[in-house]
Amino acid sequence: MSSSPTNECILIVDDCPTTLEVLQRNLSAEGYRVFTSLSAPEAIAVLQDTKIDLVITDLKMPKVSGLDLIRHVRENFRDTEIMMITGYPSIEGAVQAVKTGAVEYLAKPFTDEELLSAVRRTLDKLRIRRQGWSRTAERSVPYGLIGESEAIQEVFRAITKAASTSATVLITGESGTGKELVARAIHYCGARSSAPFVPVNCGGIPEGLLESELFGHVKGAFTGATESRAGFFHAAENGTIFLDEVSEMSLAMQVKLLRVLQDREICMVGSERPRRVDVRILAATNKDLSALVKKGSFREDLFYRLHVIAVAVPPLRERGGDVLLLARHFAGTFAEELGKVPARFSDAALEVLRNYDWPGNVRELENVVQRLVVMTDGEVIEVPDLPSLMRFSALRKTGFDRTLAEVEAEYIRNVLASVNGNKTRAAEILGIDRKTLREKLKAMKTRQA
Repeated sequence: MSSSPTNECILIVDDCPTTLEVLQRNLSAEGYRVFTSLSAPEAIAVLQDTKIDLVITDLKMPKVSGLDLIRHVRENFRDTEIMMITGYPSIEGAVQAVKTGAVEYLAKPFTDEELLSAVRRTLDKLRIRRQGWSRTAERSVPYGLIGESEAIQEVFRAITKAASTSATVLITGESGTGKELVARAIHYCGARSSAPFVPVNCGGIPEGLLESELFGHVKGAFTGATESRAGFFHAAENGTIFLDEVSEMSLAMQVKLLRVLQDREICMVGSERPRRVDVRILAATNKDLSALVKKGSFREDLFYRLHVIAVAVPPLRERGGDVLLLARHFAGTFAEELGKVPARFSDAALEVLRNYDWPGNVRELENVVQRLVVMTDGEVIEVPDLPSLMRFSALRKTGFDRTLAEVEAEYIRNVLASVNGNKTRAAEILGIDRKTLREKLKAMKTRQA
């Protein structure tokens, strides 16, 4: 059991007493002060008398719905964040909730960890908005960007410049470097901070659905379109849409995005009437778009439209001592969540962390530290506590007496370990397809036999 260091107040609104009881018990156990209401009018009365940091509301409620409550909170309580939970999950519901003002959207049934993670994310955003650009003792900036190296300081300066304009921004960097954190920082430090930030993983949406997801569709636009639905651009109105993995868009979809950038209009699938939108576009990719332009797989005109302002996020291996700052930060965070006394790293363990190549970047470091905090019982994390792959990397030969095949095999093993064996993610980091990765793994096994 952990406790909330800032003692935030949470108001849960649901017409089901059982749901209220379960959520109240789980959140109280984490140290939050929890209030409950069975209806929106009852919740509004609580909000008028009590300073609430976070409202968690159900979508379907009699008389006054969750969406109406969100609108009321957004219009009357500037310093309160909102989460929506619902037993009737749909894309339309998520879009509507985000567009109305909810920061998180959680579909029932959800696990305790999913609930707590969503609450922590939402309250983190609230703290960041309250603090603005003020630095903590760890010299952090919005959305978990921590570091003192010149490489990351250059990113901070780029964020400041990008936040002061409404220009399109292209964020580049390897997987796990924190490109979405940079995008969130740009949005929440800019003039649109009070409007929605809508992240979209272009690579995670099937090509046939991407246009409908982005721009929405009208009833009857295609088989199964039984009703009109808004898209993510609608949800981001007056705010920011973050197009992650933009390089995964097909050429046909790139043309449609280019038209949005040029005309500031979108056209719902099945409709012939364009609609103007006021949305800032931030895009990100872990690939070299200029190289893709030369290959003909990415439009040159779209590249220049996206590349108005460029922010390059450095890999962790180029950030020097930031590895140690981040490791201590993650160790403290996870220890707090588990109610444990924060363990410290021995000098030898820190040296291994500093010298490791970190193919999965900050995401890999976070996963490693979380595993260490959970599995280590002592007060000091020593070298033997580190993953075996990292211990080996600290002792392996680093001279020039290894073959190219040996070096490649070691790097592939490192990448796979960083993503917990996920071959799709590993192939993305390596810049190859899954078939090529399978062939290389097969060759590695043959050489070992």
